[in-house]
Amino acid sequence: MTWFSIIVSGIVTYFSRMAMVALIDRDMLGTKVKEVLNYVPAAVFPAIIFPGVFFNDFGSLVEITDPKIYGAMIALIVGFFSRSVIATILSGLSSYWFIVFVI
Repeated sequence: MTWFSIIVSGIVTYFSRMAMVALIDRDMLGTKVKEVLNYVPAAVFPAIIFPGVFFNDFGSLVEITDPKIYGAMIALIVGFFSRSVIATILSGLSSYWFIVFVI
């Protein structure tokens, strides 16, 4: 029963999201709506990342000495100057792993 629920919810989620992509014509949207939609990824990404960096497994704030915070700061700096998503991810992960496993 659990697998059935997972598969059905995955199918429903897929089709509900795919309907927006497949059925909406880009010409239907006004220029103002297109401008606003350009900011959606920049608004959603920090909302996804923030809890993973600043909260621990129990839901409380981490200490300032947590390696995740240093990795996020390095990734933020690299992302600001390079404007590359891949460079940002690789720098954040590698600096986090360096701090955890070497230092």
